[in-house]
Amino acid sequence: MPYETLLLDQQDAVLTITVNRPEVLNAQSRLMREEFDQALAEAAEDDAVKVVIVAGAGKHFSAGHDIGSPQEKEDRKRRPYAPGLPGEYKRTWDMNIANTLRWRDFPKPTIAQVQGYCIMGGVILATACDLIVVSEDAKFCDRTVRWGGAHVQYASLAWEIGFRKAKEYLFTGDWISAEQALELGLVNRVVPREQLEEETMALAQRIAMQDPFALRLAKFSVNQMQDEMGFRTAITGAFQTYSVATAHRMAMGQDALGGADRARHRDEAFGDNH
Repeated sequence: MPYETLLLDQQDAVLTITVNRPEVLNAQSRLMREEFDQALAEAAEDDAVKVVIVAGAGKHFSAGHDIGSPQEKEDRKRRPYAPGLPGEYKRTWDMNIANTLRWRDFPKPTIAQVQGYCIMGGVILATACDLIVVSEDAKFCDRTVRWGGAHVQYASLAWEIGFRKAKEYLFTGDWISAEQALELGLVNRVVPREQLEEETMALAQRIAMQDPFALRLAKFSVNQMQDEMGFRTAITGAFQTYSVATAHRMAMGQDALGGADRARHRDEAFGDNH
């Protein structure tokens, strides 16, 4: 089916789903995340698809959640949630926890192909994938603490890079470079920018040579090991902390800031709003 915010392209057994909102640095709107959810659901039922690559059009993978574009503002007016914290809780659960866990549990291997900015919601999307291949200019961050939150909704960073390093990057909001991400185990490979698509596709094609049922079982086993260690419980529990922080921001009036204004307000004192 056609999508407004995504591009789909299939080469042999590899499907590439590209977030196609480069004009807003691939900020993730409600519609985009709904369409991505639908695209994965269809790919799960398509036997011709063995591996999925998740990409972002243009210079950057994703600048995070869409909190200010005209399209997102209009969509929220047209399809409002209930007011106050109950509505915000449902919106963020539906759009960041329930669907992201579905993406993590997608029964086929997924590879995030990351270039440029991978910020907050972008980190959520990338870490929901099984593997992450990045260009040398890629960089990651979660700056939620800077504007009064605790972490992003799907708070997997501690599981990705370890608890002590996660605290450092949450406390400071500093960037994680591509090389640092590789050292920390956040990503699998770092390649030159001009080779990113080629190298990611080569890895996907190599994986696609394997038996699809064996791949499904291998993925299930590793995810199940993580869950037995408490991953899923930790993710849903951390969301409650996120919601308390949201209630605090709402009480303080901080959510009145628009998207670009909020980013400037958050980062100007640190001198790294880029």
